[in-house]
Amino acid sequence: MRQVVLITGASDGIGAELARQMARQHGADLALVLAARSADKLEQVAEQCRQAGAQVLVRPTDVGQEDACRGLIADTVARFGRIDTLVNNAGMSAHALLEDVADMAWYEQLMRVNLWGSAWCTHAALPHLKASRGRIVLVSSLAGLVGVPGRTAYSATKFAMTGFFEALRVEMLPHGVSVTLTYPGVVATEIRYRGFNAEGQVAGQSGLDERGAMSIEECARLIRVGAEKRQREVVMSAKGKLARWLKLIAPGLVDKLALAALKQDVRPH
Repeated sequence: MRQVVLITGASDGIGAELARQMARQHGADLALVLAARSADKLEQVAEQCRQAGAQVLVRPTDVGQEDACRGLIADTVARFGRIDTLVNNAGMSAHALLEDVADMAWYEQLMRVNLWGSAWCTHAALPHLKASRGRIVLVSSLAGLVGVPGRTAYSATKFAMTGFFEALRVEMLPHGVSVTLTYPGVVATEIRYRGFNAEGQVAGQSGLDERGAMSIEECARLIRVGAEKRQREVVMSAKGKLARWLKLIAPGLVDKLALAALKQDVRPH
């Protein structure tokens, strides 16, 4: 039976690469639903996946709108009759010190995309995922495990995502639906250039120390393997795993390291 996989934020970056890898791996046994705001970019990714043998539905979607999320799920089921895997990948970044922010309205917009987009899609898909004993996959961030200076807005959205989906994981245990939370660190994608700055405008540059950034291909591979194995979580770097344990045994040290990094020109622009 053909597996139906829905990926949000699939027009480029991690989502697009994940779609390509899945298409190459499963070929004609896979039906992909690719969702993002850019129809043109989605079509380019879709063609690459079709060449690998997958059946593809392109569905332009703004996950910051509840009706759009629910329509995405409805159209997926209308076309393919089921959903086996939902990958909540769509998201926005942000870099700003709270003291530099005059108007926090864009914090709410970031939360709508990063948290509510995933929540709305998942809520609408839940009956179908229960029927298929399927998979829910979340692309979070290390900023959802450890608070990062200059990222109050972004960390808030990702911490919220972690809490929401860890609770849902337990709710879904009796139904055989797995929830896999993935935590990339710095990945070589364009999202870091599109994030909000203190004025709520697209920054156009990264506020991250990008030395040693993980490749998109490796990040997508780790997500794909984690989803296939129904892992609880995927923490993608040694630095991320270390920071998580240090937070438990030496939280003050983690704060000092983060503050030192902020003073060394990692201050968001």
